[in-house]
Amino acid sequence: MQTQYLGILVMVGVAAVICGLMVTLSWVLGPKNNTPYKSAPYECGVEPIGGARDRFPVKFYLVAIVFILFDIEAVFLWSWYTTFKNSDTQFMVFSFFEFLAYMSTWILGYIYAIRVGAIDWDETTSLAPEKLGSPATEPESSLTELIPAGEVR
Repeated sequence: MQTQYLGILVMVGVAAVICGLMVTLSWVLGPKNNTPYKSAPYECGVEPIGGARDRFPVKFYLVAIVFILFDIEAVFLWSWYTTFKNSDTQFMVFSFFEFLAYMSTWILGYIYAIRVGAIDWDETTSLAPEKLGSPATEPESSLTELIPAGEVR
């Protein structure tokens, strides 16, 4: 009985050894020079502004709700599809009405997410004007003044 799992145990052991070996070799053979540029936090190519404890807009949470709606829908519908096609008529009728109840709840959640603006990422239309700050001042010279008249670029 215990020999049935010996192959899986060997595979887990080999995977653990390979992972440990790769991490150790990259630490031993990798470069050790730390520069201020390498020590700086990476924020998608943008210099980080503010602290780590700043508040996030509610939109991030609303997008998480939309993700959960889609994720749970996929999990629920996949299992329902697989059992629905090979079941008897009584179960098909019952599960169809259950499906309609579930989908109506899902559609209401999706309409709510759209109504509150979870998908609208333009903050200039959804944030209060006082939270946007003062508008950036335009420089005195515009782009048309920088290019001499008659020159085409």
